[in-house]
Order: sequence, then C-alpha cells, then structure tokens
Amino acid sequence: MYKILIIEDDLIIAKTICAHLEKWDYEVKYLTEFKTVLEQVIAYDPSLILLDIGLPFFNGHYWCAQIRQVSKVPIIYLSSMSDNINIVTAMNMGGDDFITKPFDLTVLTAKVQALLRRSYAFSGQIQVIEHKGAILNLSDTTLKYQEEKLELTKNEFRILKLLFENSGKIVSREEIMTVLWESDSFIDDNTLTVNITRLRKRLEEIGLKNYILTKKGLGYLVE
Repeated sequence: MYKILIIEDDLIIAKTICAHLEKWDYEVKYLTEFKTVLEQVIAYDPSLILLDIGLPFFNGHYWCAQIRQVSKVPIIYLSSMSDNINIVTAMNMGGDDFITKPFDLTVLTAKVQALLRRSYAFSGQIQVIEHKGAILNLSDTTLKYQEEKLELTKNEFRILKLLFENSGKIVSREEIMTVLWESDSFIDDNTLTVNITRLRKRLEEIGLKNYILTKKGLGYLVE
C-alpha cells in the first residue's frame, strides 16, 4: 500500500485530503507538529509527500530541500502562493509537481496517481537511519546533524550504522570488531579504541557531544 504524508498547516484541508485519499486505499497521515518535519518524514517513510509552502517555523521550500538531501520521494506542492517565483523555487528545491489552492480533489487524486506510477518501483524510498536528530545516510555514508554534515570513513560509517541499528542497546567490542574487520581475532584491541576516539572527536565538532557512550567491560551504545 502506498503511504502519503500531508505536510499542511491548515488542519481542515489536511483532514479533508486525508479522508478523500483513504477512500482510494492509500495509507495517509498528516503532520500536526512542524518543528521536526524531516525526522517525521524519515520515521513515516512515505511513498509520496503533499507539501504546503506556508508552514510554521520553516517554509515548505526549506523542508523540500532538507528532504531531498536524504530521499528521492515524490513531492507535490500544494499552495496558494502560486506566483512564478514560488513555482520556480519549488521545482528548483526538488518538487515534482505544483497544485494551486483552491483545487479539486479529483484533480489532486489524478496527479497523485500519475506521479506514483512514474516514480515506482520504489526508487524513492528513504535510505537513512535517524537517531535523536542525527541522520545517517546509507547511500552516501554521510552523517547530518542540524546544518552540519560529515563525510564518514568506512570504519566510522560501519560503527555508527551498527550503533544506530541497536540504539538503546549495548554493542560489544567483539561485535564491532567483527563488523569492522570480519573477525575479532588478530586485531589489536587498542585499534578499536582509536577508531571510537577519533569518531567521537568528529561527532563533537558538529555538536554531538557524548553521543557514543562507553559501558566499561561491556561495549558501546547510543541512547
């Protein structure tokens, strides 16, 4: 089932679209909190996004650009701000279509169906893991936090991926070494410590202080 996410400040419009698209057997969700839009997009992993421009805190153009850094998910703008500048900006930010308010729900449905047909099989799905605002991109091995972005080494990426996939759980040193070097034998234990120390320093530089915790004698975790 296709999943559609509505990012619309007008709750009446959002509920109306939601009720209509559910009749077409889509799974539909609309946001009510607009400070953490990117995190909510990642958590829901939609097949398509309907995006308003006039949102609280940051506008739709900002969020479109943020989403495009982690996903190719289809995005249709819905806005009364239909002047040429906003339409051009929407396309430049990564939007796939633009529907001017007010609009007919049957036209909206037709455009949603057409864009879904063009976009899948599932080339738009998000390839990221998010934890406490830090976004690990599995496609290009980068880590993004707020406005900062780290290009990770192979070992740094493997360590963070393992910790993210086991967030809240202690990952043993032996398990990490096996992932890094495909063996926990013949590896100087200090080598892992050096890797963790170097990674922690890089995380601190982008504001993630004390992000990786040590559990003495057990291993490491992100809470």
